[in-house]
Parts: sequence; structure tokens; C-alpha cells
Amino acid sequence: MTSKQTTSNKPKDPRRGLKFSAASATFLAVVGHIFLGFEQSVAQLLVALGAGYTAALVFESIDAAMEDRAPRWRGRGARGLFEFLLSAHMSAVTISFLVYANDRLWMMAFVVTAAIGSKHIFRLHDGKRFRHFMNPSNFGIAITLLLFHWTTVIPYEFTEGFQGWGRPGQWVLPLTIVVLGSRLNHLFTKRLPLIAAWLGTFMLQALVRGVVTDAPLFSGFVPMTGVAFVLFSFYMVTDPMTSPASLRGQIIFGCSLGLVYAALMSQH
Repeated sequence: MTSKQTTSNKPKDPRRGLKFSAASATFLAVVGHIFLGFEQSVAQLLVALGAGYTAALVFESIDAAMEDRAPRWRGRGARGLFEFLLSAHMSAVTISFLVYANDRLWMMAFVVTAAIGSKHIFRLHDGKRFRHFMNPSNFGIAITLLLFHWTTVIPYEFTEGFQGWGRPGQWVLPLTIVVLGSRLNHLFTKRLPLIAAWLGTFMLQALVRGVVTDAPLFSGFVPMTGVAFVLFSFYMVTDPMTSPASLRGQIIFGCSLGLVYAALMSQH
């Protein structure tokens, strides 16, 4: 076996995938505030980052004290702290442009803190250490929408800056996210089967609901055209820490998401 083949078969460092995700989210946030017309203020982005870093450090310090060990960022200097905060950074940045809470800065801090806190509350021991089983960003957003009904997710904010480009311009950002997300999930998370199962089940349930109920057929597919849906499909549902790794597990997990969505929609 050649050295080139050995290198290509070597497992990818999961931290590289996390860095890629964090960089992508940061790039989208910067471009969004400058060009895309994000409704949230820059202050809300900064509050989200501050809350995310603080929550991550505080919760980890509490865990370390309870388990009589050193915090996970200790011992590797600035690089160790940087890599430790990557996950919190990605969650904070993503939440900052997905949740709209008008001018309430405290609400942004609440969402991010709830997201980071969920990693330390909803977890199981895998024999070596505790691992969280709920995606932090999804949990933070979901609990906020349930508790505070005046918060929302703005569907048009991501492509508003492309309105002058005509209809093709509205596809630029979603297509870019799909390409980058596909690369991330192919090289690092290996969750492309999960995405396919989720999207396939979502389309199937939309078709069935349109045929069986009096719901307009097209309306069932409309959520798939939103950038928030694309972000969820390629960056959140594929979280390697909270989704199965096996092919069978990925298919079951992806299909179950679509079926749960259909069940919830049938009740409203």
C-alpha cells in the first residue's frame, strides 16, 4: 500500500469537521449582516457569543469540580481553549441568526445558555465519559419557541439580499450551503445516508398528507425551500454526537424524524 493510499484511508480528525462547521457558520453570519439583510443586530450576535463562551466555561468548570478533574481546556494553552470553545462558538453563531427576538438581548443570551446547558443535562455515560444526546442548537431554539411564543424564525432573511438578482439569485445561498454541507458530511461526519433518509421521508409525508387530507399539496413541500430547513438538514440533524453512526441507524433515525414531523403536523 502506498503512502498516498494510507493517508487517504486514515480517519479524519473530527476536530477538523468542527472547525469547518464553525468557520462556515461564522462566514454566513458575517456575510448575512453585511450583505444578506439579517434582521438581528450585531449586538445580538456579540451577546450570543459572550453567553456561549461563558456558559461553556462555567458548565465545564462545574463538571470538572464534581468529577475531581481538570477542565478540558487546561494543559494545551491557547490552542486547547480555542478547540474547547469551538462547539459553543458554532452553536452561538447559528442561534444568533436563526432566532429572532426583536431587540431583546437577554433572549439571545437565554437561548444560547439553554443550548449549551443541555449538553451537560441531557447526557449518558458511554463507558468512558458522558456524552450529550440532544443537539444543543436545536434544543435551545425549540425550548425558546415553546416558552416564548413571540420569538420566531424569519424565513426570508437569508435571501433578502439577493432580491435584486432575480429568481436565480434566491438559489445562490441555499445551493452554497448544500455544497458545503455535503462536503462536510461526506468527509467528516459520514451522515449522507441520514440526510437522504430524512429528506426522502419528509417528501413522502408531504405527499401523503396532501393526498389523504385537505392540506394543499404544494404547501407540504414549501418548508424545504427555506434556508433554515437546509441548515437543519445539513448541519444540525447530522451532528455526529447526537446521531447514529451505522448505516441502519442513520436510515432509521432520518425516517423517524420525518414521521415525527408528520405526526406533529397532523395535530395542528
